[in-house]
Amino acid sequence: MSEIKVIIIDREGAEHHLTGPTDMNMNIMELCKAYELPVLGECGGMAMCATCQVYLESDTPLPEQSDAELDMLDQAFHVKPNSRLGCQIHLEPDLDGITLRLAPAS
Repeated sequence: MSEIKVIIIDREGAEHHLTGPTDMNMNIMELCKAYELPVLGECGGMAMCATCQVYLESDTPLPEQSDAELDMLDQAFHVKPNSRLGCQIHLEPDLDGITLRLAPAS
């Protein structure tokens, strides 16, 4: 099994160093929930709620956003140019060392 390291900065500014598998089609939202970080993921990863919004804090290149992700971010609060939906970022070897910050809850 291949694993990557992911750094999540919570809403209080604390860094959490997570390890996630790249062979299970897991995404950032699911990884955060597995580590009991305060990510709701109310839609279950369907890009329909933005309760897993994160900000990309590192220079890690990510795949282009889908139309569904862009549409959801258009309706979300606290959106920034580096906003992404955690459910749409799948754990891949190229993401090793990525740093993300949790967006405000409301």
